[in-house]
Amino acid sequence: MAERVEGSVTEGENTIEERHVGAMWELEQKLDQPMDEEANKLKNMYREKGLSMLMLLRLSFQSLGIVYGDLGTSPLYVFYNTFPEGISDSEDVLGALSLIIYSLLLIPLIKYVIIVCKANDNGQGGTLAIYSLLCRHAKVKLIPNQRRSDEELTTYSRTLLPEGSFAAKTKKWLESKESRKKALLFIVLLGTCMMIGDGILTPAISVLSATGGIKVISPKMSGDVVVLVSIIILIGLFSMQHYGTDKVGWLFAPIVFIWFLFIGATGIYNICKHDTSVLKAFSPTYIYLYFKRRGLDGWISLGGILLSITGTEALYADIAYFPLLAIQLAFTLLVLPCLLLAYCGQAAYLVNNKDHYKDAFYASMPGTAVVLVMLATTLLMVLIMLLVWRCHWILVLLFAVLSLVVELSYFSAVIWKINQGGWVPLIIAAVSLLVMSVWHYATVKKYEFEVHSKVSMSWILGLGPSLGLVRVPGIGLVYTELASGVPHIFTHFITNLPATHSVVVFVCVKYLPVYTVPEEERFLVKRIGPKTFRMFRCVARYGYKDLHRKDDDFENKLLNNLFAFIRIETMMEPGSNSSTYSSVYSLSHTLESRDKLIHNNHHSSNNNNNNIDEFSSMVDLTVSTLDTIVPADNRMSFSQNNTVEEEEEDELQFLKTCKESGVVHIMGNTVVKARNGSWLPKKIAIDYVYAFLAKICRENSVILHVPHETLLNVGQVFYV
Repeated sequence: MAERVEGSVTEGENTIEERHVGAMWELEQKLDQPMDEEANKLKNMYREKGLSMLMLLRLSFQSLGIVYGDLGTSPLYVFYNTFPEGISDSEDVLGALSLIIYSLLLIPLIKYVIIVCKANDNGQGGTLAIYSLLCRHAKVKLIPNQRRSDEELTTYSRTLLPEGSFAAKTKKWLESKESRKKALLFIVLLGTCMMIGDGILTPAISVLSATGGIKVISPKMSGDVVVLVSIIILIGLFSMQHYGTDKVGWLFAPIVFIWFLFIGATGIYNICKHDTSVLKAFSPTYIYLYFKRRGLDGWISLGGILLSITGTEALYADIAYFPLLAIQLAFTLLVLPCLLLAYCGQAAYLVNNKDHYKDAFYASMPGTAVVLVMLATTLLMVLIMLLVWRCHWILVLLFAVLSLVVELSYFSAVIWKINQGGWVPLIIAAVSLLVMSVWHYATVKKYEFEVHSKVSMSWILGLGPSLGLVRVPGIGLVYTELASGVPHIFTHFITNLPATHSVVVFVCVKYLPVYTVPEEERFLVKRIGPKTFRMFRCVARYGYKDLHRKDDDFENKLLNNLFAFIRIETMMEPGSNSSTYSSVYSLSHTLESRDKLIHNNHHSSNNNNNNIDEFSSMVDLTVSTLDTIVPADNRMSFSQNNTVEEEEEDELQFLKTCKESGVVHIMGNTVVKARNGSWLPKKIAIDYVYAFLAKICRENSVILHVPHETLLNVGQVFYV
């Protein structure tokens, strides 16, 4: 079945809910209330288990094999890239060493390990974790699908801002305009894409740099041999990743541990043997003298110095695998001291052996995306410090100024080397950003269409216990992005096929700005209308780290939660029924309303807004009829004589019988197209880029492991 829906939703148009006032609004609230009570029942006490010192040291050791690979291999190529034309003055070595020392102290240690890593989302790090925190503390999501019931999750932690504070004013400023929300999302997507661009190249650069040491022993060895060895190592590394973080961590942790001890001990040896005076580089005056002496060349050399802190952003992203304290211990007790000794030892050697620097192929790849990721993190951290941590604005300003001065300095330096290979990660990031932007734009438009074309629940219940349809045995799971109201695909479905299942469940799969939703809190279930209607709503909630594994049995889990809900409902309210809705049963306009719906849907291709107006008229008709039959003051005490037999029926047994008859998954298959007259870039983005992405991406039926034989697609075309 396919439907052609023309027209798009504009800001000036009112939704159906905005048109219903007075009695209609009150009835709608009673029929389709938020699921706050159900969420509160699921909430349990969540406590993070403490770690013993022995376990903490063990995790710190294991983190070496996962977190610090990039930082640990940086000494292989930093000085090569800092002095690509050779070293003319020994003082330049001291200046470069001083820059490396303070880069390590300011960026990885102070900014990330001490400050940024604390801005984690229940242990999750990275750009998306920061954005999820902001979405919970301010209304900055462009898809407003959050409900109060979502705040009851144990992983949904947030703090309230005092009225009149600088943080509250910042929050209000951020929420006041849609353009600011879009700008924030752009920064997040940019940082994420730059991280992808850097992550694609960094493993290859690190392995190439490490295997390049073979040529030191065998200078006559061909560079092709080095590349071949690197490829073999990379294939081996990536083939082992499917064993999981735990096994990979234990495999590489001893290797990385020995590596850090080796470069640290080698550094001590070189300092003692060649020149102990290099320790003077801990004085920042050598940085000033370095730039004064070298001028523009010294500024451009920052592109090489930057390589000493590559892997820092990955450090923040990898804290999801280990406790923060374990990361901090490993860095401060082993990684940082060994790196400082290694760089000091190299500098001591180069002071007396200026001609012994080595050039390499990987010198033409300045990791450019790294700086942009750091800049994006800095901007997001400003909001975190204000809205989440509620720091004083002076501290926030101090953090921002210091971070931006250092990072913008590096950024201005790497721009000079873009034509030497820095464009590679930028191109990768640009393509990723385009893909994400187009996908997000179409997703937002689809959600807006769902919201503005939904039907009031009071109207659907006004059709009577059978909904004016033939109720066939079985359970129908109607998927929608809405947490309230009747989705457009359902009304389109019942107008083309005047029958529905004995049990109807509206299923909303929602992704929340939390890293995970505990399994016991995943499903929210509530009843819609009286028991005889056999209608329910189920919201399945997922976090951004939750995966739909192949062994997940979504259908059985959903139905088990439905059965559990009915058991609890029976125990809590024995013999009760929804008397509020019983007067709706005897409405004499059931078939007339349904015929009108069929007529309107057949003409929906002319104008979607007219369709919405007709639905509104029918709802008003239902309410006026209800007012005539039963006065509003007496509805709560209306007799339930007509439903005594239904109450006596074993509902659980009825549902099990329906399950045995078959479960059908009804999903919308929406095709998004650009409207006629749209400007060319929009047509390309929607009709080609998004269409291609939608074609190659997994469908919801695949993600949720819906059997193909139980799937029913309801097609519609939506023009934006």
